[in-house]
Amino acid sequence: MPQIAQLAETYSSQIFWLLVFFGFTFLVIGRGMVPKVMATVSAREAQVAGDLAAAEAARAAADSAEAQWQASLASQRAEAQALIAKAKAEAAKASEARLAKAASATEARIAEAEGQIAKARASALAEIEAVAAEAAGDIATKLAGLSIDAGAARAAVKEVLHG
Repeated sequence: MPQIAQLAETYSSQIFWLLVFFGFTFLVIGRGMVPKVMATVSAREAQVAGDLAAAEAARAAADSAEAQWQASLASQRAEAQALIAKAKAEAAKASEARLAKAASATEARIAEAEGQIAKARASALAEIEAVAAEAAGDIATKLAGLSIDAGAARAAVKEVLHG
């Protein structure tokens, strides 16, 4: 093979060009591109760290605002409960006053009605006595042919009704 035979003659020039190529590659990539990439990575890490710190601060501020809001909500809820209790108490007092007023008015009307009933009952009993006395006198006159005095008939009816 002719390539192997030439190897001894071109060996040193191939090593030279290999070293030149790798040296050039090291200078271009190692000295030019790697520092730029590392600077970009460092900047990116710094930006991410800054963003995380800002996010943590924002979260802490949000937690603080939420705690204040919860405290305000609890305070407002307590005030609302106090207002509701006060309104209920006032409504209960007003309702009790109206009920007492209505009860006294009802009791007065009941007493008045009972008085009227008692008067009507007494009047009805008086009329019943008068009618019964008159009927008893008429019955005695028609059946027995007796003539009975109206006062005696009333006394007899009273004695039977109340007696």
